[in-house]
Amino acid sequence: MKLAGVTTRKSFQFCNDHRFRPQTARCSLIIFDEDDIVVETSLGSVSFMSVSSYTPDQGEGGLTMAGSNLDLDKIQRQGEQSLAPGSVKVRLYTGRIKRGPGGGKRIILKAYPSGSRSEADAMAANELAAHASLQPPTVVMEPQHVTVLLGGFSPAFGSTAGEQWLVFRKDGATTAGQWAQETAQYVSQSGFLAVFDRGKAQRQQAFVKEILRQTMKGLAYIHSRNRLHQSLGPSSVVLNTTDTSGSRPLLARLQDLAFSVDVSDAALYGGATLADIWEKGTIDTKDPLKQLAANLWRRADQEGARTQMERRNFGIADDVYAAGLLLAYMAFMPFCAPGSIDAPSLQRLLESTFRLDVKAAREYCEADERWLGAVAFLDNDGGAGWDLLGAMLCPQWRQRPTAESCLNHPFLKEDTS
Repeated sequence: MKLAGVTTRKSFQFCNDHRFRPQTARCSLIIFDEDDIVVETSLGSVSFMSVSSYTPDQGEGGLTMAGSNLDLDKIQRQGEQSLAPGSVKVRLYTGRIKRGPGGGKRIILKAYPSGSRSEADAMAANELAAHASLQPPTVVMEPQHVTVLLGGFSPAFGSTAGEQWLVFRKDGATTAGQWAQETAQYVSQSGFLAVFDRGKAQRQQAFVKEILRQTMKGLAYIHSRNRLHQSLGPSSVVLNTTDTSGSRPLLARLQDLAFSVDVSDAALYGGATLADIWEKGTIDTKDPLKQLAANLWRRADQEGARTQMERRNFGIADDVYAAGLLLAYMAFMPFCAPGSIDAPSLQRLLESTFRLDVKAAREYCEADERWLGAVAFLDNDGGAGWDLLGAMLCPQWRQRPTAESCLNHPFLKEDTS
Protein backbone atom coordinates (compact mmCIF):
# COMPACT_ATOMS: atom_id res chain seq x y z
CA MET A 1 0.00 0.00 0.00
CA LYS A 2 1.44 3.35 -1.09
CA LEU A 3 0.07 6.25 0.94
CA ALA A 4 -0.11 9.45 -1.06
CA GLY A 5 1.20 12.57 0.68
CA VAL A 6 -1.66 15.01 1.03
CA THR A 7 -1.84 18.24 2.90
CA THR A 8 -3.49 19.36 6.08
CA ARG A 9 -6.69 20.47 7.82
CA LYS A 10 -8.86 17.83 6.19
CA SER A 11 -9.78 14.28 6.95
CA PHE A 12 -9.38 11.85 4.08
CA GLN A 13 -11.50 8.94 3.05
CA PHE A 14 -9.51 5.74 2.60
CA CYS A 15 -10.78 3.97 -0.53
CA ASN A 16 -10.23 0.48 -1.83
CA ASP A 17 -8.01 1.85 -4.61
CA HIS A 18 -5.75 3.38 -1.94
CA ARG A 19 -6.59 6.99 -2.84
CA PHE A 20 -7.76 9.64 -0.44
CA ARG A 21 -10.46 12.20 -0.99
CA PRO A 22 -11.18 15.14 1.31
CA GLN A 23 -14.19 15.25 3.59
CA THR A 24 -15.19 17.66 6.34
CA ALA A 25 -12.29 19.47 8.05
CA ARG A 26 -11.52 17.82 11.37
CA CYS A 27 -7.88 18.14 12.41
CA SER A 28 -4.56 19.37 11.06
CA LEU A 29 -2.92 16.01 10.29
CA ILE A 30 -1.01 14.85 7.23
CA ILE A 31 -1.05 11.49 5.51
CA PHE A 32 2.60 11.18 4.50
CA ASP A 33 4.14 9.08 1.79
CA GLU A 34 6.91 6.97 3.28
CA ASP A 35 9.34 8.59 0.82
CA ASP A 36 8.55 11.97 2.38
CA ILE A 37 10.34 10.90 5.57
CA VAL A 38 14.02 10.40 6.38
CA VAL A 39 14.61 8.09 9.35
CA GLU A 40 17.82 8.99 11.18
CA THR A 41 18.69 7.80 14.69
CA SER A 42 17.10 5.05 16.76
CA LEU A 43 15.92 6.14 20.20
CA GLY A 44 15.27 2.58 21.28
CA SER A 45 11.93 0.97 21.99
CA VAL A 46 9.11 1.28 24.50
CA SER A 47 7.12 -1.61 25.96
CA PHE A 48 3.68 -0.92 27.34
CA MET A 49 2.39 -2.32 30.61
CA SER A 50 -1.10 -3.18 31.76
CA VAL A 51 -1.68 -1.39 35.08
CA SER A 52 -4.27 -1.96 37.79
CA SER A 53 -4.57 0.84 40.35
CA TYR A 54 -4.07 0.44 44.07
CA THR A 55 -7.11 -0.29 46.19
CA PRO A 56 -6.30 -0.20 49.92
CA ASP A 57 -7.22 -3.08 52.17
CA GLN A 58 -9.96 -1.87 54.52
CA GLY A 59 -9.71 -4.93 56.74
CA GLU A 60 -9.53 -4.76 60.49
CA GLY A 61 -6.64 -2.98 62.04
CA GLY A 62 -4.76 -2.49 58.82
CA LEU A 63 -0.98 -2.25 58.79
CA THR A 64 1.22 0.43 60.28
CA MET A 65 4.90 0.95 60.94
CA ALA A 66 4.26 1.13 64.67
CA GLY A 67 6.67 -1.24 66.35
CA SER A 68 8.03 -3.99 64.14
CA ASN A 69 4.96 -6.20 63.79
CA LEU A 70 4.81 -6.21 60.00
CA ASP A 71 3.42 -9.23 58.21
CA LEU A 72 5.58 -8.99 55.09
CA ASP A 73 3.63 -11.68 53.28
CA LYS A 74 0.43 -9.75 53.83
CA ILE A 75 2.10 -6.56 52.69
CA GLN A 76 3.14 -8.25 49.46
CA ARG A 77 -0.42 -9.47 48.89
CA GLN A 78 -2.06 -6.08 49.45
CA GLY A 79 -3.72 -4.14 46.68
CA GLU A 80 -0.64 -2.52 45.22
CA GLN A 81 -0.60 -1.73 41.52
CA SER A 82 -0.17 -4.92 39.56
CA LEU A 83 1.86 -4.79 36.37
CA ALA A 84 1.52 -7.22 33.51
CA PRO A 85 3.95 -7.04 30.57
CA GLY A 86 2.28 -5.86 27.39
CA SER A 87 2.75 -7.57 24.08
CA VAL A 88 3.35 -4.40 22.06
CA LYS A 89 6.84 -2.93 21.66
CA VAL A 90 7.00 0.41 19.85
CA ARG A 91 10.20 1.64 18.18
CA LEU A 92 11.23 5.31 18.35
CA TYR A 93 13.41 7.26 15.90
CA THR A 94 14.50 10.78 15.15
CA GLY A 95 14.11 11.99 11.58
CA ARG A 96 13.08 14.82 9.30
CA ILE A 97 10.50 15.57 6.66
CA LYS A 98 12.28 15.50 3.31
CA ARG A 99 9.53 16.91 1.11
CA GLY A 100 5.91 17.97 1.07
CA PRO A 101 4.14 19.86 3.87
CA GLY A 102 6.57 20.73 6.66
CA GLY A 103 9.64 19.94 4.56
CA GLY A 104 12.84 20.16 6.61
CA LYS A 105 11.06 19.89 9.95
CA ARG A 106 12.70 17.74 12.64
CA ILE A 107 10.47 14.90 13.81
CA ILE A 108 10.11 11.97 16.19
CA LEU A 109 8.80 8.74 14.64
CA LYS A 110 6.86 6.09 16.52
CA ALA A 111 6.60 2.74 14.74
CA TYR A 112 3.90 0.30 15.85
CA PRO A 113 4.49 -3.32 14.79
CA SER A 114 2.38 -4.75 12.00
CA GLY A 115 -0.60 -7.04 12.44
CA SER A 116 -4.03 -6.50 10.98
CA ARG A 117 -6.68 -5.72 13.61
CA SER A 118 -4.15 -6.35 16.36
CA GLU A 119 -3.66 -4.65 19.71
CA ALA A 120 -0.83 -2.62 18.15
CA ASP A 121 -3.14 -1.36 15.41
CA ALA A 122 -5.74 -0.40 18.00
CA MET A 123 -3.16 1.48 20.06
CA ALA A 124 -1.86 3.36 17.01
CA ALA A 125 -5.38 4.29 15.96
CA ASN A 126 -6.27 5.34 19.49
CA GLU A 127 -3.19 7.55 19.80
CA LEU A 128 -3.97 9.19 16.47
CA ALA A 129 -7.59 9.76 17.47
CA ALA A 130 -6.56 11.22 20.83
CA HIS A 131 -4.26 13.77 19.23
CA ALA A 132 -6.86 14.57 16.59
CA SER A 133 -9.28 15.49 19.37
CA LEU A 134 -6.71 17.72 21.10
CA GLN A 135 -5.18 19.59 18.15
CA PRO A 136 -6.35 22.42 15.85
CA PRO A 137 -8.79 23.11 14.33
CA THR A 138 -10.66 21.16 17.04
CA VAL A 139 -9.20 23.72 19.44
CA VAL A 140 -8.31 27.36 18.83
CA MET A 141 -4.79 27.31 20.32
CA GLU A 142 -2.10 24.65 20.08
CA PRO A 143 -1.97 22.64 23.33
CA GLN A 144 1.27 23.84 24.93
CA HIS A 145 1.89 20.82 27.11
CA VAL A 146 0.94 17.94 24.81
CA THR A 147 3.19 16.64 22.03
CA VAL A 148 2.13 17.65 18.52
CA LEU A 149 1.23 14.87 16.08
CA LEU A 150 1.88 15.88 12.46
CA GLY A 151 0.40 12.78 10.83
CA GLY A 152 1.28 9.22 9.89
CA PHE A 153 1.96 6.68 7.17
CA SER A 154 2.13 2.95 6.58
CA PRO A 155 5.10 1.54 4.59
CA ALA A 156 4.08 -0.50 1.57
CA PHE A 157 7.14 -2.68 1.11
CA GLY A 158 10.10 -4.17 2.95
CA SER A 159 10.51 -5.36 6.52
CA THR A 160 8.30 -2.59 7.87
CA ALA A 161 5.40 -3.15 5.45
CA GLY A 162 2.04 -2.83 7.14
CA GLU A 163 3.40 -1.11 10.24
CA GLN A 164 1.69 2.02 11.52
CA TRP A 165 4.08 4.99 11.82
CA LEU A 166 3.10 8.16 13.65
CA VAL A 167 5.02 11.37 12.95
CA PHE A 168 5.46 13.87 15.79
CA ARG A 169 7.06 17.29 15.76
CA LYS A 170 10.38 17.12 17.59
CA ASP A 171 10.05 19.30 20.68
CA GLY A 172 12.60 17.31 22.68
CA ALA A 173 13.75 13.71 23.05
CA THR A 174 14.68 13.52 26.74
CA THR A 175 11.98 12.33 29.13
CA ALA A 176 11.51 13.45 32.72
CA GLY A 177 12.58 9.97 33.82
CA GLN A 178 15.80 10.16 31.82
CA TRP A 179 16.63 13.58 33.26
CA ALA A 180 16.02 12.32 36.79
CA GLN A 181 18.33 9.36 36.23
CA GLU A 182 21.02 11.55 34.69
CA THR A 183 20.80 13.90 37.66
CA ALA A 184 21.19 10.95 40.03
CA GLN A 185 24.29 9.93 38.08
CA TYR A 186 25.70 13.44 38.49
CA VAL A 187 25.26 13.07 42.24
CA SER A 188 27.02 9.71 42.07
CA GLN A 189 29.99 11.08 40.13
CA SER A 190 30.27 14.30 42.15
CA GLY A 191 29.76 12.69 45.52
CA PHE A 192 26.59 12.49 47.55
CA LEU A 193 27.30 15.87 49.20
CA ALA A 194 26.73 17.49 45.78
CA VAL A 195 23.02 17.23 46.47
CA PHE A 196 23.56 19.71 49.29
CA ASP A 197 25.21 22.28 46.98
CA ARG A 198 22.67 24.94 47.88
CA GLY A 199 22.63 26.82 44.60
CA LYS A 200 22.49 23.76 42.36
CA ALA A 201 19.99 22.00 44.62
CA GLN A 202 17.68 25.01 44.50
CA ARG A 203 17.87 25.17 40.71
CA GLN A 204 17.14 21.46 40.42
CA GLN A 205 14.21 21.74 42.83
CA ALA A 206 12.80 24.64 40.81
CA PHE A 207 13.30 22.60 37.62
CA VAL A 208 11.42 19.61 39.04
CA LYS A 209 8.58 21.84 40.24
CA GLU A 210 8.29 23.33 36.76
CA ILE A 211 8.21 19.86 35.18
CA LEU A 212 5.42 18.86 37.55
CA ARG A 213 3.55 22.15 37.06
CA GLN A 214 3.60 21.85 33.28
CA THR A 215 2.71 18.16 33.46
CA MET A 216 -0.40 19.03 35.47
CA LYS A 217 -1.25 21.80 33.00
CA GLY A 218 -1.09 19.25 30.20
CA LEU A 219 -3.20 16.79 32.18
CA ALA A 220 -5.76 19.48 33.04
CA TYR A 221 -5.98 20.37 29.35
CA ILE A 222 -6.49 16.73 28.31
CA HIS A 223 -9.22 16.33 30.93
CA SER A 224 -10.90 19.54 29.76
CA ARG A 225 -11.16 17.94 26.31
CA ASN A 226 -12.89 14.88 27.80
CA ARG A 227 -9.84 12.65 27.44
CA LEU A 228 -7.92 10.58 29.97
CA HIS A 229 -4.20 9.90 29.63
CA GLN A 230 -4.08 6.48 31.37
CA SER A 231 -0.35 5.94 30.85
CA LEU A 232 1.21 8.77 32.84
CA GLY A 233 4.70 8.20 34.21
CA PRO A 234 8.32 9.45 34.03
CA SER A 235 8.70 8.34 30.39
CA SER A 236 5.49 10.01 29.23
CA VAL A 237 6.73 13.56 29.88
CA VAL A 238 9.19 14.87 27.28
CA LEU A 239 11.41 17.91 27.89
CA ASN A 240 12.78 20.42 25.41
CA THR A 241 15.83 21.07 27.61
CA THR A 242 17.71 19.58 30.55
CA ASP A 243 19.45 22.84 31.41
CA THR A 244 18.43 23.78 34.95
CA SER A 245 20.13 27.19 34.82
CA GLY A 246 17.09 28.82 33.25
CA SER A 247 19.01 30.07 30.20
CA ARG A 248 16.52 28.21 28.01
CA PRO A 249 12.88 28.15 29.13
CA LEU A 250 11.63 24.67 29.96
CA LEU A 251 8.72 23.24 28.02
CA ALA A 252 7.38 19.87 29.22
CA ARG A 253 4.86 18.01 27.08
CA LEU A 254 2.78 14.89 27.67
CA GLN A 255 3.21 12.03 25.20
CA ASP A 256 2.20 8.36 24.84
CA LEU A 257 -1.57 8.58 24.38
CA ALA A 258 -1.97 5.01 23.10
CA PHE A 259 -4.14 4.14 26.12
CA SER A 260 -6.00 7.45 26.19
CA VAL A 261 -9.71 7.06 26.88
CA ASP A 262 -12.49 9.20 25.43
CA VAL A 263 -14.88 10.15 28.24
CA SER A 264 -17.10 12.52 26.28
CA ASP A 265 -20.86 12.05 26.39
CA ALA A 266 -20.82 10.56 22.92
CA ALA A 267 -17.66 8.49 23.33
CA LEU A 268 -17.19 5.86 20.64
CA TYR A 269 -14.55 3.13 20.56
CA GLY A 270 -13.40 0.93 17.67
CA GLY A 271 -11.60 1.18 14.35
CA ALA A 272 -8.44 -0.84 14.81
CA THR A 273 -6.30 0.71 12.05
CA LEU A 274 -5.13 4.13 11.01
CA ALA A 275 -7.04 3.68 7.76
CA ASP A 276 -10.31 3.52 9.70
CA ILE A 277 -9.50 6.80 11.41
CA TRP A 278 -8.64 8.54 8.13
CA GLU A 279 -11.78 7.14 6.55
CA LYS A 280 -14.34 8.12 9.16
CA GLY A 281 -12.65 10.86 11.14
CA THR A 282 -13.85 9.19 14.35
CA ILE A 283 -13.63 5.75 15.95
CA ASP A 284 -16.50 3.36 15.32
CA THR A 285 -17.68 0.68 17.72
CA LYS A 286 -15.48 -2.40 17.45
CA ASP A 287 -13.76 -4.47 20.08
CA PRO A 288 -9.97 -3.72 19.87
CA LEU A 289 -10.19 -0.17 21.21
CA LYS A 290 -12.84 -1.13 23.72
CA GLN A 291 -10.32 -3.53 25.21
CA LEU A 292 -7.82 -0.73 25.81
CA ALA A 293 -10.26 0.85 28.29
CA ALA A 294 -11.76 -2.37 29.65
CA ASN A 295 -9.43 -2.53 32.66
CA LEU A 296 -10.24 1.06 33.63
CA TRP A 297 -14.00 0.48 33.56
CA ARG A 298 -13.65 -2.80 35.43
CA ARG A 299 -11.84 -0.98 38.22
CA ALA A 300 -14.38 1.86 38.12
CA ASP A 301 -17.18 -0.65 38.60
CA GLN A 302 -15.34 -2.25 41.53
CA GLU A 303 -15.02 1.19 43.16
CA GLY A 304 -18.74 1.95 42.78
CA ALA A 305 -18.46 4.30 39.79
CA ARG A 306 -21.35 3.18 37.62
CA THR A 307 -23.04 6.26 36.19
CA GLN A 308 -21.48 8.06 33.23
CA MET A 309 -20.42 11.02 35.37
CA GLU A 310 -18.96 8.80 38.10
CA ARG A 311 -17.01 6.75 35.57
CA ARG A 312 -15.59 9.93 34.06
CA ASN A 313 -14.65 11.27 37.49
CA PHE A 314 -13.08 7.95 38.45
CA GLY A 315 -10.93 8.08 35.30
CA ILE A 316 -9.81 11.62 36.11
CA ALA A 317 -8.97 10.57 39.68
CA ASP A 318 -7.06 7.58 38.29
CA ASP A 319 -4.92 9.91 36.15
CA VAL A 320 -4.30 12.15 39.16
CA TYR A 321 -3.18 9.12 41.18
CA ALA A 322 -0.66 8.28 38.44
CA ALA A 323 0.49 11.91 38.52
CA GLY A 324 0.98 11.54 42.28
CA LEU A 325 3.30 8.59 41.72
CA LEU A 326 5.14 10.73 39.17
CA LEU A 327 5.47 13.49 41.78
CA ALA A 328 6.98 10.97 44.22
CA TYR A 329 9.40 9.69 41.56
CA MET A 330 10.55 13.19 40.61
CA ALA A 331 10.98 14.09 44.29
CA PHE A 332 13.10 11.05 45.12
CA MET A 333 15.04 9.99 42.06
CA PRO A 334 17.11 13.18 41.47
CA PHE A 335 17.70 14.02 45.13
CA CYS A 336 18.49 10.67 46.78
CA ALA A 337 21.75 8.75 47.01
CA PRO A 338 22.15 6.78 43.75
CA GLY A 339 20.96 3.20 44.00
CA SER A 340 19.08 3.78 47.25
CA ILE A 341 15.63 3.82 45.65
CA ASP A 342 13.98 3.02 42.32
CA ALA A 343 10.48 3.47 40.96
CA PRO A 344 9.06 0.03 41.89
CA SER A 345 10.58 0.17 45.39
CA LEU A 346 9.23 3.67 45.97
CA GLN A 347 5.78 2.62 44.82
CA ARG A 348 5.78 -0.43 47.08
CA LEU A 349 6.93 1.73 49.98
CA LEU A 350 4.00 4.11 49.55
CA GLU A 351 1.31 1.62 48.56
CA SER A 352 2.14 -1.55 50.47
CA THR A 353 4.29 -0.66 53.45
CA PHE A 354 2.46 2.54 54.40
CA ARG A 355 -0.88 1.97 52.65
CA LEU A 356 -0.71 5.53 51.27
CA ASP A 357 -0.18 7.07 54.72
CA VAL A 358 2.12 9.80 53.45
CA LYS A 359 2.73 11.30 56.90
CA ALA A 360 4.07 7.99 58.20
CA ALA A 361 6.12 7.56 55.03
CA ARG A 362 7.75 10.95 55.61
CA GLU A 363 8.88 9.99 59.13
CA TYR A 364 10.36 6.78 57.79
CA CYS A 365 12.17 8.52 54.92
CA GLU A 366 13.56 11.22 57.22
CA ALA A 367 15.32 8.54 59.24
CA ASP A 368 17.30 7.41 56.17
CA GLU A 369 20.13 9.86 55.42
CA ARG A 370 20.25 8.70 51.81
CA TRP A 371 16.79 10.21 51.22
CA LEU A 372 17.24 13.55 52.99
CA GLY A 373 17.36 15.44 49.69
CA ALA A 374 13.89 14.17 48.74
CA VAL A 375 12.50 14.92 52.20
CA ALA A 376 13.90 18.47 52.02
CA PHE A 377 12.31 18.99 48.60
CA LEU A 378 8.86 17.88 49.75
CA ASP A 379 9.27 19.82 53.01
CA ASN A 380 9.31 23.12 51.08
CA ASP A 381 6.62 25.64 52.02
CA GLY A 382 5.85 24.00 55.33
CA GLY A 383 5.61 20.46 53.98
CA ALA A 384 3.41 21.42 51.02
CA GLY A 385 4.94 18.70 48.86
CA TRP A 386 3.92 15.95 51.25
CA ASP A 387 0.46 17.50 51.57
CA LEU A 388 -0.07 17.51 47.80
CA LEU A 389 1.34 13.98 47.47
CA GLY A 390 -1.08 12.73 50.13
CA ALA A 391 -4.03 14.38 48.39
CA MET A 392 -3.14 12.94 44.97
CA LEU A 393 -2.61 9.45 46.40
CA CYS A 394 -5.72 9.56 48.59
CA PRO A 395 -7.12 5.98 48.81
CA GLN A 396 -10.64 7.39 48.36
CA TRP A 397 -10.77 8.36 44.71
CA ARG A 398 -13.65 10.80 45.19
CA GLN A 399 -11.47 12.87 47.53
CA ARG A 400 -8.54 13.32 45.14
CA PRO A 401 -8.07 16.81 43.67
CA THR A 402 -8.46 17.51 39.97
CA ALA A 403 -5.41 18.37 37.91
CA GLU A 404 -6.57 22.00 37.89
CA SER A 405 -6.84 21.98 41.69
CA CYS A 406 -3.30 20.60 41.97
CA LEU A 407 -2.05 23.64 40.06
CA ASN A 408 -3.61 25.87 42.72
CA HIS A 409 -1.93 23.99 45.56
CA PRO A 410 0.83 25.98 47.33
CA PHE A 411 3.47 23.45 46.23
CA LEU A 412 2.82 24.03 42.51
CA LYS A 413 1.11 27.41 42.38
CA GLU A 414 3.11 29.87 40.31
CA ASP A 415 4.50 32.93 42.04
CA THR A 416 2.94 35.89 40.23
CA SER A 417 4.46 38.54 42.51
